Amino acid sequence: MTETPDASPGSAVLTPQALDQLMPLHVMLRPTGHIRQAGPTLRKLLPGRTLEGARFLELFEMRRPREARGYDDLAAACFAPLSLRLRAAPHTCFRGLGVALPGGAGLLINLSFGIGAVDAVSDFQLTSGDFPPTDVTVEMLYLVEAKEAVMEESRSLNRRLQVARVAAEEQAFTDTLTGLKNRRAMDHILGRYVRLGEAFSLMQVDLDYFKAVNDTLGHAAGDHVLQETARILVQETRSSDTIVRAGGDEFVLIFHALTDPDKLSQIAARILARLEQPILFEGAPCRISASIGITVSDDYSPPCAERMLADADAALYASKGAGRARHTFAGRPDPEDGAAARLN
Repeated sequence: MTETPDASPGSAVLTPQALDQLMPLHVMLRPTGHIRQAGPTLRKLLPGRTLEGARFLELFEMRRPREARGYDDLAAACFAPLSLRLRAAPHTCFRGLGVALPGGAGLLINLSFGIGAVDAVSDFQLTSGDFPPTDVTVEMLYLVEAKEAVMEESRSLNRRLQVARVAAEEQAFTDTLTGLKNRRAMDHILGRYVRLGEAFSLMQVDLDYFKAVNDTLGHAAGDHVLQETARILVQETRSSDTIVRAGGDEFVLIFHALTDPDKLSQIAARILARLEQPILFEGAPCRISASIGITVSDDYSPPCAERMLADADAALYASKGAGRARHTFAGRPDPEDGAAARLN
């Protein structure tokens, strides 16, 4: 900035290069309303357009003052806040301030993005070099970027924690040997069914002759039999049912919304038939069978999970006492001999 002999006292003249550095979003207008000079950042916002010679109000839409429709209106609004936006997409908004050039040479309007700076940076791939060196917008953008990085890291951490929580819950509800649900999961599911008044049935399954497998072929063979039993139980039930390894060689099958005794008998019969087939372990046959006790929520008013489990267990031991490899309904006639004794 230098003093010039033909300038009025106290005035100064800026070179175009200095003006571009200090105000990269400036626009200088002729008295006709045509653009005489535009800052580098403003040119970047309108690529492919020759700004020099274009009419300012054909590129920008005035929003405040609304009555500004021509150059004279702009000149009258000198030193008053301006609000305007690009007529072309993405219709970037600006704040501005205009001052009159000496000798009626035109107007100098300096623009800024205001709170729209973040969107402008994204829309036009702006960098710190597109802003005045003293503009706090650059610092604000750094803070926004840092905040976004922190937020993304927080979201990523929350996602990892959520995955870990789900995995921990799944592990807490899963029997590690068979992959079936465990007793904790069973209590949770039964509690929900009872609380919501859902109809369901329970089938307690206890393996017969399992101890003989462990004693003769070892615990590895016993583990293999338990895993094969789990596979069979899953195959013979629906995806909506829950298969539980309650402990040792005891399993509980929970049938949601299934209380038909005939259908339950058919499922039990299929399970018994498959478990009577030898299970091979390292070439040696493991021979087992199963005894089953069944309870149905329709028989209880209101259903009580603990009572139903106890009654199913009693029905299971009635099956064992009647010769094993069979199923018994608690509180219902024996499907094989017609006995109507209720198990209490």
